[in-house]
Amino acid sequence: MIAAEDLVALVRNYNPKTNEKLILAAYDYGREMHEGQFRKSGEPYFTHPVAVAAILTEQQLDDATIITALLHDTIEDTRSTYTEVSEKFGREIADLVDGVTKLTNLQLSSTETQQAENFRKLFMAMSKDMRVILVKLADRLHNMRTIRAMKTEKQIKKARETMDIYAPLAGRMGMQWMREELEDLAFRVLNPEGRSSIIRRFITLQKETGDVIHRITGDMRHELGKVGIEAEVFGRAKKPYSIWRKMQEKQIGFSRLSDIYGFRIITMNEAECYAALGAIHQRWRAVPGRFKDYISQPKSNGYRSIHTTVSGRDGKRVEVQIRTRQMHEVAETGVAAHWSYKDGQRAENPFAVDPAKWIASLTEQFDEDDDHDEFLEAVKLEMYSDKVFCFTPKGDVVKLPKGATPLDYAYQIHTRIGSKCVGAKVDGIRVPLWTRLKNGQSVEIIIAEGQTPQATWLDIATTGKAKTAIRRSLREANKERYVKLGAELARAAFENNGKKATDKVLEKAAATLRFGDTDTLLARLGSAEVTAREVVEAVYPNLAIRNEAEIDAGRAVVGLEHGQGFARAACCQPLPGERIIGLARRGRGVAVHTIDCGALADFEDQPERWLDLHWAEGTHPPVYTVTLELTIGNDAGVLGRICTLIGERKANISDLKFVDRKPDFYRLLVDVDLRDAEHLHTVMSAVEAESNVASVERRRDPALAAAPAPTE
Repeated sequence: MIAAEDLVALVRNYNPKTNEKLILAAYDYGREMHEGQFRKSGEPYFTHPVAVAAILTEQQLDDATIITALLHDTIEDTRSTYTEVSEKFGREIADLVDGVTKLTNLQLSSTETQQAENFRKLFMAMSKDMRVILVKLADRLHNMRTIRAMKTEKQIKKARETMDIYAPLAGRMGMQWMREELEDLAFRVLNPEGRSSIIRRFITLQKETGDVIHRITGDMRHELGKVGIEAEVFGRAKKPYSIWRKMQEKQIGFSRLSDIYGFRIITMNEAECYAALGAIHQRWRAVPGRFKDYISQPKSNGYRSIHTTVSGRDGKRVEVQIRTRQMHEVAETGVAAHWSYKDGQRAENPFAVDPAKWIASLTEQFDEDDDHDEFLEAVKLEMYSDKVFCFTPKGDVVKLPKGATPLDYAYQIHTRIGSKCVGAKVDGIRVPLWTRLKNGQSVEIIIAEGQTPQATWLDIATTGKAKTAIRRSLREANKERYVKLGAELARAAFENNGKKATDKVLEKAAATLRFGDTDTLLARLGSAEVTAREVVEAVYPNLAIRNEAEIDAGRAVVGLEHGQGFARAACCQPLPGERIIGLARRGRGVAVHTIDCGALADFEDQPERWLDLHWAEGTHPPVYTVTLELTIGNDAGVLGRICTLIGERKANISDLKFVDRKPDFYRLLVDVDLRDAEHLHTVMSAVEAESNVASVERRRDPALAAAPAPTE
């Protein structure tokens, strides 16, 4: 454990004016409060808060944040109280500690509705003081670094949560180094075999090609020197998870992956960034479509850099980032740059932004009574989307998620503009509202008095802000009509189950489904945003399920002629819940394919054989076989655990075949009998979470099109 004096020394390195007495007092108080508590590893518990504080000193954060790290678990896990912390260390620190405690108590990996509510709380907390989330991210980082002491099930849960929530959040806040480390630590838990395999291949590659990084770094320095640019040049291999993700996205093996190395050039000023870019492109060939200028168009978190990818004579690609020293500091620390100190003073970096403004711009879009699912949808859209930059007629820049439409642009300008939108011009040409905007386009919105949002706009809009405003407007305009319709639907649904839709029953349903009042529930029911079945189940959980009979597998497909038989195509093995197409076969009934089946391309010139089909509504029996292709580690008990996982999801394994056996892994085909596409997703998610499963995929083979499965 880092001693108190050593921790103070770490802070003093960047902040000579630090309040040493207060940090030492916090250290002593935290150690006293956690006395007798131990971590799973057997170490004294206080080693954890000290390690979190040390992580935050690397980002050169202020005294209040360091002290908060030392005390972040005291209110939750010891006899300490908010009042006591406030009296000893001030209200600012007490509020920060309390904020971290509340974030710790959020169950971020719970059900969708709860998750949405918790995301809302997370962002509200961030908007009050961003340092709360900085401490929480450092807390998660240290927990992931020491996760091996936890039980396997807990490791998997924490790693999933880290991969899904904390790593993307760190990345969105500009803390790329933390995002990469969190991803790699989670990857080590979720897929240790995959990670080890990539590391082994890196070692082999280095033996075959020598020190590529050292060689290319030297070449770059030489080229920059020729044009008189003094710059620092660094190179590194990309992280195992980054490589694994690219392999999965591109469906290629490690040997075919080209850009596995990244290089960074740090110049003295902005002009030299562009001069360095020219020097690099003169020596190496630029890869088309891989150039991004985040200096002239910075990201919302303040990130500035030029990105380009170049290839050498051997065809190998490398990614190059070019930025100034100040830009580099923001790129490394992200949001922390706003709070960091240098030589005892708050660092004055012209490129640092206050990310609280970004969080505030998101949270202000929603009122407390807004729909949780809408909030979650909007948060995910805002957090995980790439950006496109468009211009107003006056030349101002408007940032939007990739895939945004003129309608999103209009709502981004102002809700009133969006609501009155009747058309748009892109680069002076009139375009439909569903047009996807591209970087650098100039957009002009055409409005008309009397125009109101249309229901079809929900399919056109992509941003959370636009969708929320459209839904709110539609609900207000049609609320009275929807309430009447919803009341009739509720009455019929409850009567069909032998119950009555009394005021008390509807109030309970509204509370269970987290709607503010009965009218809101009925309006959502009338507008088809919730189903009558969901309303009944909210009050009588087992009633709707018990009264619903399973659909006969022989009558599962709707759209066939009388007496016409069908069979699921073996090439794509369609499931209820998926869009399907029928292909008539003379004397052999109809072969049912998924709409995206590759085998259908062979019949594009025979439209007379195509039939528009769909699955019958309702609950289907678990009789639809799907083949899963698994790659698993060769270790005792792995296959047994996988079979147990599948069985626990109420799915039956009808066949199992090994197709490849290697010393360290097996590849096998497993036939699983399922109800529908949702059932498949549940099974695959559970299997994928098993640490010894390197990959799990649904097998699709167009070559099997001639051999459909038996008639259901």
